Amino acid sequence: MSNIERIQQAICYMEEHILEDISYVEAAKSVHMSSYNFHRTFSFITGMTANEYIRSRRLTLAGQELLTTACSVTEAAYKYGYESPESFSRAFSRFHGSTPRQVMSRQVTSGSDKSVPDMGKGASLHLFNPLVIKITVEGGSIMDYRIEHRESQRFLALKRAFSNENSMDENGRSIPEFWDECHDKGLIEPVRSLRPEGKRDLYGLCSPRDSEGSFDYGIGIILDEDTDPTQLERLVKEGCFLWEASPADYAVFKCIGSDGECIGETWSKFFKEFVPQTGYTQTDDTDYEIYFENGESDVFCELWIPVRKG
Repeated sequence: MSNIERIQQAICYMEEHILEDISYVEAAKSVHMSSYNFHRTFSFITGMTANEYIRSRRLTLAGQELLTTACSVTEAAYKYGYESPESFSRAFSRFHGSTPRQVMSRQVTSGSDKSVPDMGKGASLHLFNPLVIKITVEGGSIMDYRIEHRESQRFLALKRAFSNENSMDENGRSIPEFWDECHDKGLIEPVRSLRPEGKRDLYGLCSPRDSEGSFDYGIGIILDEDTDPTQLERLVKEGCFLWEASPADYAVFKCIGSDGECIGETWSKFFKEFVPQTGYTQTDDTDYEIYFENGESDVFCELWIPVRKG
C-alpha cells in the first residue's frame, strides 16, 4: 500500500471515529505509520495537519447539529470533544464566524402552542467536507533527483525537540527561530570551526523521537576524517549532541530558491509527485538539509530524504 493510499485510509478512519477521543497519533497507528511520518505526509499532501482536519470536521458537524436540532451548546461541546462549553464556543466562533447561540435553531411560535425552529436565521456556517485524496499529473514539469546510499553517519549538532503538530518547541519557538537563536548566541561558528575551510557545510538534521508527538531537529556538521577531533569533548560538555544516523538510501533534491519556503515546496513535491510516480516511500531514519559553504548560487540547500522502494 502506498503512502497516498494510507492517508486516504486514515481519513476514512478519522471519519468513522470522529466523535471518539482520537488525534493524528491514532490515525497513524491505524495505517501502520509512525506518527512522525504520518504527520509530515498528511500535512504536505493536504496542506493541513490531521488534528486540524479532525477539528474542522467536528465543528462542521456541530454547526449542522445546532442548526437543525434542539441540541444544547453544552451537549454539543462534550459530544464533539471539548472540555467545556466555553472552549467549544470560542473554537466554534473562530471557525464559523458565528457563535453557537446565533446558529442554534430559534424557537418561534406559530398559530399553535408548538415551537418550531427558524433554522438560525441570519447566522453563517462554514462547511468542511471529508477529504478525498486524488493525485493528478499536471503539465510536464521536471523534478530532478538522485538516489544515494550512505553508511552510518555521525554529526555534531545543537539539538532541540519540536512538536509534530505545530513544529514548535515547548516555549513556542519555531525551527527558523532556533537557527536565528543559535546564530545570535554565537553557537554555530565554534561547531563549524572543527571543519577545514571549503568544507564547512551545515546540516539541518531531523529525526523522530522515541516518544510520540515530537521530533528532534539539529544544526551541525558531519564528523569524518576532515573533522578536527580535539574540541569534540569540550563542545559536547557545553551542550552539543553526537547525532548518529543509520545506513540508508536517500532521495536527494536541490531546493531552488532564496529562502526556506523552497524546502516546504520540495517536500510537497516529494509526496505529491515523487512518491506516487517512483514507488519510493520515506523511512523513519534521519533526513537532513545540507547548506553548502560554497554551493550553487540558486540552490538554497540540498534535501536528503531516507527512502526505500515499495
